[in-house]
Amino acid sequence: MKIDPRSIGVGQYQHDLNPAKLARGLDAVVEDCVNAVGVDVNTASVALLARISGLNATLAGNIVGYRDSNGPFRDRKSLLEVPRLGPKTFEQAAGFLRIPHGDNPLDLPHAADVADAKTNTNTEPHPCEARIAHRFGIRNQGRAADRWLAETVRWTWSVKVSLTLELELMNALRARAEEEAIHVFARNLRDLLLAAPAGNRTTMGLDPGIRTGVKVAVIDATGKLVDTATIYPFEPRRDRDGALAVLAALVKKHAIDLVAIGNGTASRETGALVSELVARYPELRLTQVTVSEAGASVYSASELAAREFPALDVTLRGAVSIARRLQDPLAELVKIDPRSIGVGQYQHDLNPAKLARGLDAVVEDCVNAVGVDVNTASVALLARISGLNATLAGNIVGYRDSNGPFRDRKSLLEVPRLGPKTFEQAAGFLRIPHGDNPLDASAVHPESYPVVERILAKVQKNVRELMGNSSFLQSLRANANDYTDERFGLPTVEDILAELEKPGRDPRPEFRTATFRDGIESLKDLQAGMLLEGVVTNVTNFGAFVDVGVHQDGLVHISALADRFVKDPHSVVKAGQIVKVKVLEVDLPRNRVALTMRLDDAVQPPRSHPERSHDGRNDRANFERSKAAKPGRDVRPAASAAAAGGALAAAFARARTQK
Repeated sequence: MKIDPRSIGVGQYQHDLNPAKLARGLDAVVEDCVNAVGVDVNTASVALLARISGLNATLAGNIVGYRDSNGPFRDRKSLLEVPRLGPKTFEQAAGFLRIPHGDNPLDLPHAADVADAKTNTNTEPHPCEARIAHRFGIRNQGRAADRWLAETVRWTWSVKVSLTLELELMNALRARAEEEAIHVFARNLRDLLLAAPAGNRTTMGLDPGIRTGVKVAVIDATGKLVDTATIYPFEPRRDRDGALAVLAALVKKHAIDLVAIGNGTASRETGALVSELVARYPELRLTQVTVSEAGASVYSASELAAREFPALDVTLRGAVSIARRLQDPLAELVKIDPRSIGVGQYQHDLNPAKLARGLDAVVEDCVNAVGVDVNTASVALLARISGLNATLAGNIVGYRDSNGPFRDRKSLLEVPRLGPKTFEQAAGFLRIPHGDNPLDASAVHPESYPVVERILAKVQKNVRELMGNSSFLQSLRANANDYTDERFGLPTVEDILAELEKPGRDPRPEFRTATFRDGIESLKDLQAGMLLEGVVTNVTNFGAFVDVGVHQDGLVHISALADRFVKDPHSVVKAGQIVKVKVLEVDLPRNRVALTMRLDDAVQPPRSHPERSHDGRNDRANFERSKAAKPGRDVRPAASAAAAGGALAAAFARARTQK
């Protein structure tokens, strides 16, 4: 295969023949032979693979490169992951590529053998074969070729048409599953971004660590970094008294109200340290909150963080991010790639471009729904406003730093490259609290200010008297038609009155904190029957994951979310919600916790695990031998034994009985 056929020397007068014609003829023979025999895709060389129908040297090299990088192919379908090997090429080549010892036994035989196997194992022809025969007018007319035509129809269905249909159906199902996964991710991200902010309060962020120490960052009410430190209360230094002294000094110096603790390694131990601080210094009125640190390390090492804190150590930037997440989750999380937050399902199997577009749209919707303070917002936050981009956001911040805070929305037109059209798109989402015009702090667009002026002229009040006067504004709703004109209709006027009633209202919920139970710091501390408070970290189509403070989220199965039938878990819980749960089962060997929000559910008995081999894995060989000894046996447990199989099995059993 690696030798030019003309060099083998089995022809006559070859030196007198047309070289191009000879090469074409011999190449065709070589390809026919290779395709007739088939090749093992996990051992074949580039030269051999290049002779397969539909492949060339480039694709063969890609197959070998993919194989070297990702290991042997387990089935033929995984060939579709090879760069530049599309469905059409796969359709041409798949029948000639073999995968011995793969996941699918049909991937071993040659294509013709597959057809024979399918034909021989089925006593009745597939209904689709009759459709193919009818389409081409093939039927038994007693002719010599009729049998050959019937075999051709069978082979066409078994090797070509069925494979193509299977690929089309699998692609369609994958597309639907991908859309649903992106939808779930987007919904969780929206809930997380619109989580309740703690507000403008001085906050201390603690990024827990054991050997490397606990990183401390203090930010003021505006989110500005004012102090940092590193303490070592744990092994190997165990300087607990020194750590408490440092924390107490920082709290007194900056009048800290909140302590945000990352939920990573040593999170509960750090929380115990803060509790000890409050007990030792009772005059310090601190509220400690555990904050998800997902993506904090990504932000710490990002270019954005380097520009924001060029002189600050990378490890301390994570503590700053944790503190700011508590103050305003939306303003901080927009700085992180949404895919790094980890609130989706199967996200690593999704199309990156589709996922990025879907998540970016959610981030922009959330930012525009809440609005931003143009005098404090970062470039990353301003860039998410409708009509703005990173360049314009940078120009706004640069103008603000050079000329001081904006006093009104009109002054935004002085920002370089921010023209009237961009202003028209963005102005309604940019807030200026404590500015010259009170309307600039609301969601009323500047182009709608004439409507407000007509209302003020008619009711003989100034704008400060009118804004927030709910009872008076409610009385104006009955006569809203009096303030309409050819440009502003009734819906616009009603929206303006609603905004004036609650100017600058934040659609996010009121700030609340979860209280983790003292003494519960690891899975070993959990016992079946415990009632705990936790925070929902992720919602999927099969249930919700809840953080109860043991560094391992527990699963509340969809059947255990409520005392009624639940079709969609998002209708019951959302990411960031504080819930009460009951521990059903603790599976220490597999680090799993089964929880329920149905607090009257019975506790499940401990799960029994199969024997494990010396390397800690299940004995696969014994399993295969037992399966071979009883072919066709259904290895699934009986429905009656589901309750004894663990909490999740019991949940499935309940769901079946309810149906």
